[in-house]
Amino acid sequence: MNNLRAWLLMGLLTVLLVLIGKAVAGSSGAFMFFLIALCMNFFGYYFSDKIAIAMTGSQPLAEHEAPELYALIRNLAQRAGIPMPRVYRTPSPQPNAFATGRNPANAAVAVTDGLLQILNRSEVEGVLAHEIAHIKNRDVLVGTLAAALAGAITMIANALQWGLIFGGRDDEEGGNPLGLIGSLAMIILAPLAATLIQLAISRTREFEADATGARLAGSPHGLASALLKLERAARHIPMQVNPATSHLFIVNPLSAESFARLFSTHPPIAERVRRLQQMQ
Repeated sequence: MNNLRAWLLMGLLTVLLVLIGKAVAGSSGAFMFFLIALCMNFFGYYFSDKIAIAMTGSQPLAEHEAPELYALIRNLAQRAGIPMPRVYRTPSPQPNAFATGRNPANAAVAVTDGLLQILNRSEVEGVLAHEIAHIKNRDVLVGTLAAALAGAITMIANALQWGLIFGGRDDEEGGNPLGLIGSLAMIILAPLAATLIQLAISRTREFEADATGARLAGSPHGLASALLKLERAARHIPMQVNPATSHLFIVNPLSAESFARLFSTHPPIAERVRRLQQMQ
């Protein structure tokens, strides 16, 4: 199912970019953007983990820098039956974490600086178990690919916007105002499409990762306690992150006042905690 979702995402991207190219430069633009879509799909699939790491500003974390963290991740990975993922740190005081990669053999786990400062050992283990669960359940392919494609669509829309402001149009339509309207419409719709790509990610994946993570950790209490702390911290500690990657994190890293929070792919924390507390 996750592989099918990945192909659907790449198909949606291709259709969207062809429509943008057609609106901007007619048939030649449609063909050019079709080629761009093919390249983006290729690099998005094979290098989506590296793209997500770069978009979040995460950096490799050596084992001697965080031996206890490595021990927790290695133990959880063994319980889950997956290879040891690469470990990264995200330079942010907000406690949070995410997993990325197209499959368990190419996976990575990133934790923010604030995670180890605010949570206790049991809570950190619960958060890490949740991220290992995403890798075990193979959710990371869809989430990482969506982040890469959503970010790319937003960048293309911004480039088209500045191109219209400074360059105008000079295509086979001869400056037809309807063509300009089409270009403006695509500039508006492209970021919306990026949001829809994020919304296409099922919210049930978080509930499933919570349940799997609780079993890997041996108890649901650490994760439940961590989620409550992470939610409170996200409201008060800002995190500078590309909105296209917000769905990767265990809790939405965007502030409560952010308009982008309206489009969160995360289910309510209260409901996640309630389900965890019902687990024995």
